[in-house]
Amino acid sequence: MSYSIEFIPEAASDYKSLDGSVKKKVNKKLDELSQNPFLGDHLGNKFDIDLTGFYKLYVDHKRVRIVYHLLGDAVEVIEVWGIGKRDKEEIYRLIGHRLKKKG
Repeated sequence: MSYSIEFIPEAASDYKSLDGSVKKKVNKKLDELSQNPFLGDHLGNKFDIDLTGFYKLYVDHKRVRIVYHLLGDAVEVIEVWGIGKRDKEEIYRLIGHRLKKKG
């Protein structure tokens, strides 16, 4: 079964800003994710940011993270919330900021 992957607008911008070679690696990982939504590792509380229900995937020898959330009781959609460098956990702070903006 193949699952639908959607990007929140900010994550789409993250994706567009990636280098071409990294984007290819991200595409490959997203293809794998579309076949298995539980491919990533569970996130919880990171740096006082509640990311319960989110997952992370590593790309490019763990230099880049994809952070996503599953939508629907039966996992109907995989919603990507951010793609960023694994630099001082910055991606988690970015997702926390996006969560605050959303509501």
